[in-house]
Amino acid sequence: MQIGIGLPNTVLELPGRLLVDWAGRAEERGFSSLATIDRIAYPSYDSLTALTAAAAVTDRIGLLTNVLLEPLYQPVHLAKVTACLDQISEGRLTLGLGVGGRPDDYQLTGRSFDDRGRRFDADLELLHQAWAGEPVAGSRFPVGPATRRGRVPLLIGGQAELAAPRAARWGAGFTIGGAPPEMAAGPIQEFRAAWRRAGGTGQPRIVALSYFSLGEEHTEESVHNLRTYYGFLGEWADRVASGAARTPAAVQETAAAFERLAVDELVFDPTVADLDQVDRLAEVVGDDLRPTPGTGGSPRWRARPGS
Repeated sequence: MQIGIGLPNTVLELPGRLLVDWAGRAEERGFSSLATIDRIAYPSYDSLTALTAAAAVTDRIGLLTNVLLEPLYQPVHLAKVTACLDQISEGRLTLGLGVGGRPDDYQLTGRSFDDRGRRFDADLELLHQAWAGEPVAGSRFPVGPATRRGRVPLLIGGQAELAAPRAARWGAGFTIGGAPPEMAAGPIQEFRAAWRRAGGTGQPRIVALSYFSLGEEHTEESVHNLRTYYGFLGEWADRVASGAARTPAAVQETAAAFERLAVDELVFDPTVADLDQVDRLAEVVGDDLRPTPGTGGSPRWRARPGS
């Protein structure tokens, strides 16, 4: 299982330069990916802007939107921007995409909410045509540069029974965010079964997101940030805020539990904007962020005996 780390793009009062420094430090410490979370109706940093900045100061680490709320975006423009980022990063971009469940994001962008699933499916067709270098929407020319692999790899988020047919159609994986391992187990199993029913071949890539903060001095801020971000959930916001891993033991236990679920990559997402979080997380899992033979140098986490 690979271990990635989130960029703190949704953390409140984040200095923009910290995103750049965070990206460089995360690559130095051996993490597999840098991931973002997407919102419009929140004072967060735009995912694709943040990842473009990260691409400019790194060479190896993967770049992941986890997830981008695709129906909020004009699809031709999204095709162009993502193809540009794919080229700038030399093929390190993976798009985690979903539809989201908050009407305010749609209201602010003037995009319709009730048909977002249907528009998502139509947009996926257009995106793949554009990434393959085909003209779209009546253009005489391709709308962006050629992508490095003829497409941008995808992860699909959302309810397993809805995500699986899309993932099978496009050779994509599945991403599940914010749920503890015991709650993620069911949707992961449901997705794999639905993937097979939908005609998926091979083994789909599974990515999970788990929140963390390390250091007691950061706990209060961590809880505040999560409660604020998930305030729309009411009482559930407290459950999300209290469920983050906040000790080295909890981080190790979370990683071991997701490894038992055969997750391919676990992204620990930060809840405070302090660069020490990259180093502290690396110190907890760092002995295990070693290249595994046969993976092309990609670091993989392996549970320690007794985990």
